[in-house]
Amino acid sequence: MNVRMNLIQWAFVALPILTVAQPKQLVISARSGDSVRQIKPAQRQVEPMAPQPAESVSTDVAESTGSSLNSLPLFGERPKTANQIDAEIHFLNDCDRNFSSRPEASDFFAARGWDYVSDGQLDTAAYRFNLSWLLNDQNADAFWGLGVVYYQKNQLPTAIRMLKKGITIADSNVALMTDLATVEIKQYQVKPEPELLTEAEGYLQRAVALSPNSASSYQKLSIVYFLKADYTKAWDYFHQTHSLDMSVLDLGYLNELLAKQPDPKKIFK
Repeated sequence: MNVRMNLIQWAFVALPILTVAQPKQLVISARSGDSVRQIKPAQRQVEPMAPQPAESVSTDVAESTGSSLNSLPLFGERPKTANQIDAEIHFLNDCDRNFSSRPEASDFFAARGWDYVSDGQLDTAAYRFNLSWLLNDQNADAFWGLGVVYYQKNQLPTAIRMLKKGITIADSNVALMTDLATVEIKQYQVKPEPELLTEAEGYLQRAVALSPNSASSYQKLSIVYFLKADYTKAWDYFHQTHSLDMSVLDLGYLNELLAKQPDPKKIFK
């Protein structure tokens, strides 16, 4: 199975939908599908996992300023010191010796980032995604992974910002769009700003236009209309979800929807 798809089922929303998720409770990504489930720490494969002797690559890019910078998104997005620049050059030269190309090295570190996410080691995961970005700033996975990490850290605005950077690179990636919309929905529940729902709906409408069988996207659209108190449309999208893939239906959300309006089709009671 493609590495990109084997975690996609870890995408959000464990409802009732008006409950704010706890940090580390859930994860979004394109690697475990799009339905909802809590992650459990998984056994991480041992590095290195590339044919090159990747264990010889130094990853002490931010060592001179302390390890805290390593886990900040994109190394804190701040001017670099001379020591940082020297460390980055050393790291990149190591990668050039150990991988056939920098994009390949970037993919390697992104994959390790996903391993650490699944193992619950969020700071280490963020560092690996930062290294992936350093090697290839057009690798959408690096931004996607940072979005996942900062969602799990319950820093939703940062997660949204990172996921949007990923979308600018991979603007037809349905799973990434659905993840971004879902984080915006969660942020709306924390701070009800109408533009968040408008943006989320836009991403989800684009997602279903690109992939009409994306059941998760339809369920998230149902949630958008639930939050808008348009329960008729919420039911319409929920029924579309049901017709496409019953396995992604969220029963907690169904109970919330039933409490607001009985099922017009009388399928659910």
